[in-house]
Amino acid sequence: AQLVESGGDLVQPGGSLRLSCVASGRTFRSHAMAWFRQVPGKEREFVAALSWGGAATYYSNSARGRFTISRDNAKNSAFLQMDSLQSDDTAVYYCAAGPFWPGPDTARDPHQYDLWGKGTAVTVSS
Repeated sequence: AQLVESGGDLVQPGGSLRLSCVASGRTFRSHAMAWFRQVPGKEREFVAALSWGGAATYYSNSARGRFTISRDNAKNSAFLQMDSLQSDDTAVYYCAAGPFWPGPDTARDPHQYDLWGKGTAVTVSS
């Protein structure tokens, strides 16, 4: 099983990007999907998560209002639409999947997710 992210790029402050994550190799039914990000020298940081049907969504304070997480279960895919990007958003973004229903605390816990992609780099700079 694997997750493959794409869509990372260099973008100017105020710009937008859409990250994609394609899952394969096993069923992802009833899986929570999430995005985390990491800057060198810092811990991996929660960005957003949603449940299988999308009824439950969670965002970090930094992401709320600017980023939107979504998924297409028919295509085993998850997405992160990022708008109004800032230099602080520069990081490697990782897709994660886990066989659980995400709650306010568990959604943010990286140990709940058992499958991770290799990441896609986002650089926000003028």
